[in-house]
Amino acid sequence: MTNESLSQGVRSPLKWPGGKKRVLHHIKAVLPRVGKTRLVEPFVGGGSVFLNLDFDEYLLCDTNSDLISLFKAVKKAPLKFERDARQYFTEQNNTPEQYYLLRQKFNDTDDSYHRALLFLYLNRHGYNGLCRYNQSGGYNVPFGRYKKPYFPELEIEHLSHKLKKAEFIVGDFEQAFECVKSGDVVYCDPPYSPINRTSNFTAYTGAEFSDEDQRRLVQCALKAKGKGVSTLISNHVTEFTDDLYSSADAHKLFSVQRSISQNGKKRDKVEEVLALYGDSYHSEND
Repeated sequence: MTNESLSQGVRSPLKWPGGKKRVLHHIKAVLPRVGKTRLVEPFVGGGSVFLNLDFDEYLLCDTNSDLISLFKAVKKAPLKFERDARQYFTEQNNTPEQYYLLRQKFNDTDDSYHRALLFLYLNRHGYNGLCRYNQSGGYNVPFGRYKKPYFPELEIEHLSHKLKKAEFIVGDFEQAFECVKSGDVVYCDPPYSPINRTSNFTAYTGAEFSDEDQRRLVQCALKAKGKGVSTLISNHVTEFTDDLYSSADAHKLFSVQRSISQNGKKRDKVEEVLALYGDSYHSEND
C-alpha cells in the first residue's frame, strides 16, 4: 500500500452498502481513543472502520458467516487466498452466464474456503456492491455488468496485516457485547433505521433488523457503559432515532450524500447521527 493511498484512507477489498470510509473523520472525532487498546465492532461489514483505526487488538463480529470466513481465510494464508481468488477475475468469468453459474456453485457448496473465494468474486461482479440473501439463505444479487471488475490485491494485503491482531465472532451483536472488557471501545454500524418507514431495505443477510433490535442495541450500549466501556452508534436521523438515542451522552450530526432508494442513481443529502454512550474523550492527533 503506497503512502499516497494510506493518506487517503484504506479501502476494504469488498464493496459494502453504507460503508464508512467517506465519514471516518466524523467517527474519529467522537470515538474515544485515549487509554483504549481494543476496538470491538459488532457489525463489522466491509471493515472500513477497523482498517483505518490503529488499535492493539480487534474483535470483529457479523451475522454474515461468508464475510467472516473471508476474513479468516485472509488472516490464515493471505498469499494463497489472493492467488486463488484472482483466478475468478477473468474476462471469461465477467459474463452473465458465468456469474450465475458461479453464484449457483457458491450457493451449493458448504466449503467455507471455496465460499470465501466466490464471495469476493460475487461482491466485485454483482450489482452495485450489494450483499443480499433470500429467505432460504441463497445469495441472490444479480450480475453487475462492469466492464472490468477490479481485483483488490493491495486491499487484501493491507487487510491481512490488520487481521493479525483480530479475533472473530459469527453471530448476533449481543455476543460481541458479552465479550467487552476494560480497555475496549465499541463502534456499531447497524442496519439503519429507514427514513421512509414504509420502505425498509435492511435485510442484507436475509433477516430484517427491527425497531426492537435497535432498542436492544441501545440496551447493550448502556450495559457496556456500566462496565466502563464506551459505545458509538451510527444511524439515520429520524423521529425514531431522536427518541431512541435520547439517553446518549453525546451526539454528532452530519450530512452525507448517498443513495436513498434502491435506485443507485438517485442520490441526495441525508442526515446521520453518531450517538455516544460513555466517555467522550479522544486523541486530538487522530
